[in-house]
Amino acid sequence: MSDDDLVSGLLEDARERMHKSIEQTRHEFSSVRTGRASPALLDRISVDYYGTFTPLKQLATINTPEARMLSIQPFDKGSIKAIERAIAESDLGVTPGNDGAVIRIVVPEMTEERRREMVKVARALAEDGRIAIRNVRRDVMQDLRELKEAGETGADDEHRAEVELQKVTDSSIAELDEILKAKEAEILEV
Repeated sequence: MSDDDLVSGLLEDARERMHKSIEQTRHEFSSVRTGRASPALLDRISVDYYGTFTPLKQLATINTPEARMLSIQPFDKGSIKAIERAIAESDLGVTPGNDGAVIRIVVPEMTEERRREMVKVARALAEDGRIAIRNVRRDVMQDLRELKEAGETGADDEHRAEVELQKVTDSSIAELDEILKAKEAEILEV
């Protein structure tokens, strides 16, 4: 394998891993509440199911029968109380109610204060995404240095690769910032 193949392989790996970080953050954003009901709101909820924390979507069917209502139908009726408790203790700011078989959540209109809190949650998720992207950059930089120290690539090639890696990192962070800006606009939309 030539020097260029090693370096371009590392850069391609960095692009893929940064893209995965962006997609993960995009997925996390779907669980941040806006004014509308969406089953994705409950993606981050884990339920203490017989001593094991289990994602809610593995314990129940989640539907949106109306624009601002979620219905949760547990597979095991005995888990209703645990699911209700997990939702009530979450950062969603909703109160679940049940009729013994189905849990219903009415997603209330968000107050200005609640919208600002949700923007903060979105910004924190975006920062986690930026950190993941920077960690990929750090790992690949380390790999490039190791290649240079092992004599498998020259200092010029290492420098060119680092410059290219920084461009990839900057564009990934810029893409993440655009996604954040869109999410903030969605949250603040009345």
